[in-house]
Amino acid sequence: MTLSRRTFLGGSAVLLLGFSLQRPVAAQVLPAPADPVDLAKTLDQRQLDAWLAVDAQGQVTVYSGKVELGTGVSTALRQIVAEELCVSFAATRLIQGDTRLTPDQGITAGSKSLQVGGAQLRKAAASARQFLFLEGSRRLELDLAVVDTVDGRVVYRGDPTGRYVSYGELVGGRPLGRLVNQAVRTRAVKDYRLVGTSVPREDIPAKLFGHFDYVHDLRLPGMLHGCVVRPPCTGSARLAGVSIRGIDASALPSGARLVYEGAFVAVVAEQAWLARQGAAALRVDWSLVPDLPLPGELYARLEAKAGPADIQQETGDVAGELASAAQRLEAEYRWPYQNHDSIGPSCAVADVGAESATVWSGTQGVYQLRAALADLLGLPEDGIHVIYQQASGCYGHNGADDAAADAALLSKLCGRPVRVQWSRADEHGWNPKGPAMLMRLAGGLSTAGDLLAWRFANWTPTHLTRPNDQTGRAALLAGQLAYNLPLKGGRGGGDRNAPLDYDVINVQVSTHWLEASDSPLRPSALRALGAVGNTFANESFMDELALGAGVDPLEFRLRYLQDPRARAVLQAASAKAGWQPPALQEKAWDGAPVKGQGLAFLRYENENAYVAAVVEVAVSEATGIRVTRVVVAHDCGLIVNPDGLRNQLEGCVVQGIARTLKQAVRFDHQGVTSLEWGAYPPLTFNELPELELELIDRPEEPAVGAGEATTAAIPAAIANAVAAATGLRLREVPLNRERLRAALAARG
Repeated sequence: MTLSRRTFLGGSAVLLLGFSLQRPVAAQVLPAPADPVDLAKTLDQRQLDAWLAVDAQGQVTVYSGKVELGTGVSTALRQIVAEELCVSFAATRLIQGDTRLTPDQGITAGSKSLQVGGAQLRKAAASARQFLFLEGSRRLELDLAVVDTVDGRVVYRGDPTGRYVSYGELVGGRPLGRLVNQAVRTRAVKDYRLVGTSVPREDIPAKLFGHFDYVHDLRLPGMLHGCVVRPPCTGSARLAGVSIRGIDASALPSGARLVYEGAFVAVVAEQAWLARQGAAALRVDWSLVPDLPLPGELYARLEAKAGPADIQQETGDVAGELASAAQRLEAEYRWPYQNHDSIGPSCAVADVGAESATVWSGTQGVYQLRAALADLLGLPEDGIHVIYQQASGCYGHNGADDAAADAALLSKLCGRPVRVQWSRADEHGWNPKGPAMLMRLAGGLSTAGDLLAWRFANWTPTHLTRPNDQTGRAALLAGQLAYNLPLKGGRGGGDRNAPLDYDVINVQVSTHWLEASDSPLRPSALRALGAVGNTFANESFMDELALGAGVDPLEFRLRYLQDPRARAVLQAASAKAGWQPPALQEKAWDGAPVKGQGLAFLRYENENAYVAAVVEVAVSEATGIRVTRVVVAHDCGLIVNPDGLRNQLEGCVVQGIARTLKQAVRFDHQGVTSLEWGAYPPLTFNELPELELELIDRPEEPAVGAGEATTAAIPAAIANAVAAATGLRLREVPLNRERLRAALAARG
């Protein structure tokens, strides 16, 4: 093969790498803090000073507990504040995720940064503007009716000489000293100047040219590098009971040092490579009993370990209507364990002393991590300072918190600052996985093709094992191994979007939960959580019912949707895609190349963003399934930054295709085996489809999150398109060539 640039890029994964030999070595030292740590600064969310500060030059500092994970939220939050305060975007700066400086707004997750965090900042900024407006009119000795706020100033509207007083003069770097007014009137949509516009992200140029400082770049004086050696049950949710019979450190290279606590074993050294060489040379005799099912046994294990049905939705007489239906359909759908495939492995730096600690991490929740670290280190929470420093992004609960715990425990044991950098095998093997799910559905149709009854049940581990004050050190790998603790986690996430979005009289929806430690692999939140598997099942089955009734799947859905916003996204996507109803008769497909079109709809969490997706596929037995075109209609209420929203939807589509067609965590009886990209492939450039977006802006509606919903619409739309093209219904992800061939062979 002749290797050209085009050939190379066409066959490469969607991954960009860059380096520069001209960058100064400044990245190798501790950067100056973004703001001096003021221990007297209030974090009380009732106070304006928890959220905002205005210096003598009128520069506005925004304090946000929600953090930038690569989604552009830091730009959007600044837009919201600048809009309400009537200042320029350039007059704002953001400090994020710092337990000494920013309020506790919970975890940056669930598409809640704008929906919740943005709303909180909007109220704070509007309250600050109200105070400055009143104070400015008093200073100018003018009636409120003749003053206004413009570009960081309180101005006299009728004065040709331009009488005004600036925010900096009014506040002058002093605390605002006021409460947030929850009843304050925010700016009218018609007066918006920034919100609704595509303000460019300021972080992109530095990232593009290699000048951005990630947590991976952080260095502290006297710092050691650590590399953890974990037991061979890679990725298992059951680490309690793992112990060590003996350790042979005789082959450790000079300068490498063995450190351990319980079954937590690591090597530290002055250089990262030396620490990794030392870890490879270490010989640990582990005592453990492998307890993972073989892949073919996975779904039976889920069912066997799950608890009784937890009912989320129940109306009417489902059993009676199913029993008397003219046509009854049943189907089972399967979703695999999936990985958090951030392009860079996790990293953290910790400096732990006898009474205090400072930890730098790419965590999604600085306060939640602080609580777990307090339990791990035996320190009071107020003695631990957790600082968010951007990592390589995440799609949920990846290895960031565990890397922070590794660094913190090693720093405590060594008495020096420690940096821990995970490898790709660490990340793919040990980070929490998006849980496998089993869904069973039944539906009843009348002789006229009306949907009479719907029953849904799923079997899933909890999707919530993040560290917090409830789970403590038992949610951290270091804590489980060092102190022989079972994995802890709250029940939730797996029922997301299990309830039906459609108006059906007789409905029953239930979830059978597995506790965290009963999950074969360590489970936690992955983008959209259970909404991906549940919507795959719900929307695939909706198509099966429509075809059973002999009705166009689009028309069938619209029959049971009264919500005008739900109908609008379906109609917009289908119109833009040029929707063609699938043939209703059974196809006699022989494996030759064919094309098909499928759709899916959801309202995220049954109450937030509305999404409809139409997918076109090309299918053949020889090459498998390829997505050629995707059309998405999206309604998330008020659009703050259109380009930022497009970026989010494009990312959801690309990742959704990969998760549907290619990605499943591989494991055997011992542990995870898909430890590199070849075994867990992302989408390549030449697999990218044509992508069209229809953004439905509703400025009169609150802004809700857009970072997850579209991901959940893609799998069912692909499966429905494959069925339309071939007549074959694939119900287990990934929808790859092997499953396509098996379905074709099974049909005979």
